[in-house]
Amino acid sequence: MTKMKVLFICIHNSARSQMAEAFLNELGGDRFQAESAGFEPGTLNPLVVEAMDEIGIDISKKQTQEIFDLYRQGRSYSFVISVCDQAHAEKCPIFPGLSKKLVWSFEDPSSFIGSKEEKMEKIRIVRDNIKTEITNFIKNVKEIEFK
Repeated sequence: MTKMKVLFICIHNSARSQMAEAFLNELGGDRFQAESAGFEPGTLNPLVVEAMDEIGIDISKKQTQEIFDLYRQGRSYSFVISVCDQAHAEKCPIFPGLSKKLVWSFEDPSSFIGSKEEKMEKIRIVRDNIKTEITNFIKNVKEIEFK
């Protein structure tokens, strides 16, 4: 069985898109192959790494990657899903091609302020919201595909 390829995109590929990729590969790896990339790749957010580790998913060795590198390699995807927040949606990259495009808005963990614990609380909320969205995507992919 050929796996459905999904690309999660964001500005820096340092938090939200990395979490979404990890969740889809973890929860739907038998049916999906997920990747993530950003317009301006940054450094993996260490607090996001910690939040994912809390639930048993290790993303510490993941590298950020640039969306244009994937495009130049001729990669194609069934779905391209933007996970930028509403405030930065216009800066969120697009990926050309014949894929179904979805937009899921999540707050950017790099914008969180406060103590480490205050930031972690907010990151956990984003993490859990992404997991819920991934779970719904896996359940409803056939309906989504034909909308």
